[in-house]
Order: sequence, then structure tokens, then C-alpha cells
Amino acid sequence: MRRRRQLERWWGPPIYPATFTRHDLSVGSRVEYHMTGPEGDQPRGYWDILEVDPPHRLVVRDGFATDDGSPNDQMPVGEFTVTIRDAGHGRASMTMESRFPSREAMEQLIAMGQEEGLREAVGQIDAILAEDGVAAAAASVAAEA
Repeated sequence: MRRRRQLERWWGPPIYPATFTRHDLSVGSRVEYHMTGPEGDQPRGYWDILEVDPPHRLVVRDGFATDDGSPNDQMPVGEFTVTIRDAGHGRASMTMESRFPSREAMEQLIAMGQEEGLREAVGQIDAILAEDGVAAAAASVAAEA
């Protein structure tokens, strides 16, 4: 459950937090989520998991969903890859690459605020990882006591 909550904080920007309702990062599975906006709106989305190499790589098909959770065929479906590499000296580097079915689809999603939202969401990663490090250190100290 803790990992799911971290994923929610990483994926959802502060003003549109994510809630994952189906969370299975196995190849071939589907992850389902919704985001809750400041006005209470809850747009839904899904990831079809295409490739997983923990903790180095994740490739997903990313789409919008209707209120019942089925894919929204009126919206573009993209793909993204998250890659995490050792940057040396106890540091890591994370890159995200997005692919769109067309330039028009990319422009539509940018106009909807996807670029800004993703920047805000991913910008939280240092704080999330720092909290994880503090939790791990506290667990280690507790285990030694």
C-alpha cells in the first residue's frame, strides 16, 4: 500500500492528486486511476503495462477512461517510458519519454495542461524519495532497538 501511495503522489500534481484503484505493474496488466481536481471533478485514466524492469524501466500505454473505467476512444492514447539510471555518488537520474500517435494528439494534450501537470507531478519525486529514505532509516533504527 505504501508504494501505491508514493505512486499516487508521483503521478498526480498537487492540485490534481491521483488515486490508483487498480494497481498491478505486471506486463500485460492494466493500472486504473482517477485524479481529483479542485472543483471535485475526477477524470479517469489507465496504463496498459507494456514493459517492466524494476527499478530501471517502465513502459506504458497511457489513456483516458470514461466514468465506468473503459477506454475513452474520443481521446488520444499515448505511450511513455520511465528510465532510472545510476548517476554515481549515490544519486539516480530519471528520464521520461512520451510518444503520441500524432502531432495533433500531442498538441491537444498540451492544451489540456498535460505538460504542466506532469512537470508538477514529477517535480515531487525528490521529496517522496527523501521521505522514503527517512522511513527506511527509522525502520532500521527501530529494528536495532
